[in-house]
Amino acid sequence: MYRLSVTAFLITLPLLLLASEPIIPLPQDVPVDMKKVRLGKALFFDPILSQDGTISCATCHHLEEGGDDGLQFSFGIKGQLGVINSPTVYNAVYNFRQFWDGRAKDLHEQAEGPIINPIEMGNDFETLIATLKQSSYDKSFELIYSDGVTKTNILDAIAEFEKTLTTPDAPFDRYLRGDNAAISLEAKEGYALFKAKGCIACHHGMNVGGNLYNKFGVMESTNSADLGRFNVTKKEQDKYYFKVPSLRNVAHTAPYFHDGRSKTLADAVRVMAKYQLGRTLGDQDVEKIVLFLRTLSGKLPESIK
Repeated sequence: MYRLSVTAFLITLPLLLLASEPIIPLPQDVPVDMKKVRLGKALFFDPILSQDGTISCATCHHLEEGGDDGLQFSFGIKGQLGVINSPTVYNAVYNFRQFWDGRAKDLHEQAEGPIINPIEMGNDFETLIATLKQSSYDKSFELIYSDGVTKTNILDAIAEFEKTLTTPDAPFDRYLRGDNAAISLEAKEGYALFKAKGCIACHHGMNVGGNLYNKFGVMESTNSADLGRFNVTKKEQDKYYFKVPSLRNVAHTAPYFHDGRSKTLADAVRVMAKYQLGRTLGDQDVEKIVLFLRTLSGKLPESIK
């Protein structure tokens, strides 16, 4: 498990600043099995996965927008309100773990969580498998999987579709590839500030985050009700540690943080500066960093059409 302590931050930041570029462009595509993708897409949008047939994956992950639902907390079956902000599904394939607390190691494990969560889809796989076998999905599974409808195959198909949910060719990616005109001068200044102020210590790599855990409230308490990684490990040192989210498409995924406390990107930047870096940023610096963050919005995938 990669956890970033204050000491590690102080060591990591200078190394990242010396790197040629601490952020790298997304690949243009991900190799997938298109038969599984088509089946997984159908399941993703179908409320048949839920216990009462009212909630689908797409209920909380709006693919025509930011890949989340724009709410502080999502609603599940019977109108139940969740307790954590729905993360975007876009580019999740590049995250080192899934969910805010990292409890799922990959997209397969992630796909299982909402289906069996009593306040999300509230289903169980014995019931779901029986339901799917009594539907047109039965033949669809048999055409792809030799053993037909199984828990493993349901999750495999959904995960295969989710692998296609990447957003390459963002203006910043084009800039990194050599197109100096792809982003504005102000956005370039925002990127320089993003690095110089220390944001880059946690938000770097292909996904501009999503590759480590960090404490929410490094410099002072954020009064988070959720204990983060501690909920999984029960280790005291993991309290308030969360997976650092990817910043790709962040301009489209408000509200921000695991508890949805920030409604705007500018406010989120100020919160991060205060609690993670111990800094107070001026309005001009915040504006330039926000302009940089907006250049991380890529093209929506063909697979959602």
